[in-house]
Amino acid sequence: MQEIGIILSLFLLMFFAYRGFSVILFAPVFALLAASLSGLPLMPAYTELFMAKGVTYIKSYFPIFLLGAVFGKIMEDTGLAKSISRAIISSLGKERAILSVVLAGAVLTYGGVSLFVVVFAVYPFAAALFREADIPKRLVPGSVALGAFTFTMDSFPGTPQIQNIIPTNYFGTTIYAAPISGILGGLTILILGVTWMEHRRKAAAAAGEGYGKHTLNEPEAEQSAVDLPPWYVGALPLLAVLVVNFFLNNMFTWNPATLQPFQAMNLPLVAPAVKNVISSWSLIIALVVGILLTILLGWSRLPGGGLAKSLNAGAIRSLLAIMNTASEVGYGNVIASLPGFKAISGALMSIKIGGSPLVSEAVTVNVLAGVTGSASGGLSIALDLLAKDWLTWANTIGMSPQILHRVASMASGGMDTLPHNGAVITLLAVCGMTHRDSYGDIFAMTIIKTSTVFLIILFHSITGLL
Repeated sequence: MQEIGIILSLFLLMFFAYRGFSVILFAPVFALLAASLSGLPLMPAYTELFMAKGVTYIKSYFPIFLLGAVFGKIMEDTGLAKSISRAIISSLGKERAILSVVLAGAVLTYGGVSLFVVVFAVYPFAAALFREADIPKRLVPGSVALGAFTFTMDSFPGTPQIQNIIPTNYFGTTIYAAPISGILGGLTILILGVTWMEHRRKAAAAAGEGYGKHTLNEPEAEQSAVDLPPWYVGALPLLAVLVVNFFLNNMFTWNPATLQPFQAMNLPLVAPAVKNVISSWSLIIALVVGILLTILLGWSRLPGGGLAKSLNAGAIRSLLAIMNTASEVGYGNVIASLPGFKAISGALMSIKIGGSPLVSEAVTVNVLAGVTGSASGGLSIALDLLAKDWLTWANTIGMSPQILHRVASMASGGMDTLPHNGAVITLLAVCGMTHRDSYGDIFAMTIIKTSTVFLIILFHSITGLL
């Protein structure tokens, strides 16, 4: 019954999320269903497992969600994000429509703009360009997903997305960990992804399929010609985030005794040492700088309601994002605590291909990201459960924690994009497409991303390069 309860719980959560029900409400319901079938008392499972783990996640990462959402919202409202998208798409033209959409999403994501904001910023121009080039609109979601949900989310070193921040708290690394592996993996995903999307475009053209007749959420034809600020003005806040983040991570010396006064007061600290939170602190400061610079550059372009409206909208958007993820983290931790899951985790830890923890880590993170439908949620659960074991294992064979960081980060962005993933559902809704129309290409990106993680593991095992 324990294993059946876990499987039933997961199936119901995926089904309800796929049907549009909020995981904030139903994640605890199905977590408690699994707990009850395993004989655990319901109220302790809810308050001491589900809520405790969810709140711990919020405590650690809410500032990043909040500031990232506010930064993205102000970039969106001032037109700075759209100016970058339009410049890239216009410069490459309809002959390279797919590549231009991918690069537009990648630039914004790597600059610190929230994935959800990237979707809204890129979609109008992508749809207009695909219509002009007579490329099927059903290929827009796959192109946007490749640019925003893959190589700049967790592969390229230095990306300020949360999936690249979380491993720093467990391995004492920085967001620039394993740069060679990250760059190689990111480029592999980019090349294979664009190749796949171009193959799909050519197949559609050979079959005589054009853009199609669409009415749902279709941007107006003249939207691509809207008056926007110069692209180089829009790029300044993104560059500021990257530069400040790099400086604070690599050139600024943080005082290792900063936490001592709080430790002396016996306050409950999540981080055991300053080195575990340098990446989070650095990104928080960098995002504040980016927000202030965006306000300065785009003040005159803020819509009706002014700054207060944009700040409030960004803050509210961050609450939904982090509560969704925290609920998935709480759900996953309830499942992970059940007796039926112990055999699963034992089997995952027993994977010792090549005598390295990397395959075990990649499989575990992928499985849990798929279970929760969340890259950051699955990553947090996996590292909570097994990071110490993987780190001990790595230390015994002289392996750098940097490669543990990069593999964990990249693996989190693999099977997370199953049909119940919140970002996937949002992307399809914004584009006016259904799962039936466009999910096949998004799943192809999932397969490419998941496979690339294991190619990087093979690369590291042969060369030893980080």
